[in-house]
Amino acid sequence: MKLAPLVVAASTLSLGLMAFAQTQTDGKAETAAPAEAAPAVTVAEAKADPANWRAVDPERLFIFDTNKGRILIEAFPDVAPKHFAQFSAIIRSGDFDGTSFHRVINGFMAQGGDIFALKGRESGLPDIPGEFTYRRDPAKMPLNFAIGPADTAKYGYVNGFPMMTQASFFAEMSKDGLVESWIPHCRGVVSTARTSDPDSANSQFFLMRDTSQHLDKEYTAWGRVVQGEDVVLAIKAGKESLNGEVALPDILMHAKVAADLPKGERPNVWVERTDGPLFMAAHADVDEDMNVCDLPSVPAVVER
Repeated sequence: MKLAPLVVAASTLSLGLMAFAQTQTDGKAETAAPAEAAPAVTVAEAKADPANWRAVDPERLFIFDTNKGRILIEAFPDVAPKHFAQFSAIIRSGDFDGTSFHRVINGFMAQGGDIFALKGRESGLPDIPGEFTYRRDPAKMPLNFAIGPADTAKYGYVNGFPMMTQASFFAEMSKDGLVESWIPHCRGVVSTARTSDPDSANSQFFLMRDTSQHLDKEYTAWGRVVQGEDVVLAIKAGKESLNGEVALPDILMHAKVAADLPKGERPNVWVERTDGPLFMAAHADVDEDMNVCDLPSVPAVVER
């Protein structure tokens, strides 16, 4: 028999992460993390500067309105197409509305999407096969900003998303001409909960409150918070003794895909291009051994 999501929540992330959870203390304030990078431009300036700013496709922009504030998430379908399709469908069904952030751990993540706990049923959609990594063509999808030499870099960005990857030169030796790449679990990344079965993900997601790269290639990361990292940090945390289970949790009141709203009502988002001259100049002195998760989140500006 399939375990109810509430039980899954207690076992899903805790399987490999109990040691991490045990380092947290009951009632302790959220671990300090670097603030979201403050954009130095206005919406009007971003609109007028396509060399340095790109508009986010509203089909890929998820709106999470919580009782603590709004979180805007950009999804990356190329990285995990099945997860993108499933989460888009669940959002559009309305099943996320009213669900809670039922498991939240300071310095780690905020987990939500437990439809069963609210409605007494699951999403009605099949479980999603793990998409922990994807095959990337360095010629068609290069690292926009490689940390280190372009042919050997293991960290960088693709379309503003932090990326970890095999070195690009491996493409010349692989049968398909591609390299293995994945979104690392940096602060602000959105990933997917599951049981010990790697193909058991369904509706539950988690928002990274800090970097936890031991999750990489074990859980499917498919998006990142482009606005509202402060809201993610404000979500009520649970106690260590309960493995992060939250009493009277915060609520995801409404979830929407931006494309489904009238143009005059949807938020419009511009993200700084990681292949643009502004970003390149600002990161010219980044050490080639630096982890991409140690850099500030890529800036975005929002027009509501």
